[in-house]
Amino acid sequence: MESNELYPIFLKLHNLNVLIVGGGNVGLEKLSFLLKSSPNANVEVVATQFLPELVDLVNKHDSVKLTMKEFKKKMLKKRHMVIACTDDLKVNKRIYDLSRERYLICNIADTPELCDYYLGGIVTKGNVKIAISTNGKSPTTAKRLREFFEEVIPEDINKMVENLNEYRKTLKGDFEEKVRKMNEITETLKKQE
Repeated sequence: MESNELYPIFLKLHNLNVLIVGGGNVGLEKLSFLLKSSPNANVEVVATQFLPELVDLVNKHDSVKLTMKEFKKKMLKKRHMVIACTDDLKVNKRIYDLSRERYLICNIADTPELCDYYLGGIVTKGNVKIAISTNGKSPTTAKRLREFFEEVIPEDINKMVENLNEYRKTLKGDFEEKVRKMNEITETLKKQE
């Protein structure tokens, strides 16, 4: 049986420089996804033309810049992460190859074999964030799981997280003792009713 070997991480996109190449529907989708989770993400979107909806979205986020030009390899300088979603597979492949030469992580939309990472389903409730991956096999399943978790995770979970954080600050003892106490108090989270 195949298993999902992806390593989930939570990136601070306001500290990184992201490049999206493509200003069409897929570029809008990718940018919307990033900004939904990280509204202050540092992103530059490069394309020869932009959907009006993409321009409207960018106008609501000071940390996002539009550049109306053809992609040039020098645009990869000082980047951490790249998403290519043009209508031209040759351009997308070139962006991927150039990104790999520079050790940049890259995602070529709808081309799993040219992706170092996927943009999975995300559930956010205050400080709690859950990422969902289907290993690039079924975005629809990730969407349904996201909807499920949005329903079952209580709206007040953020209050619990904040309270536990305050409690954690008051704990005395070494690391192992603190972990034991936190495990004890959170034990009820895994019990089924």
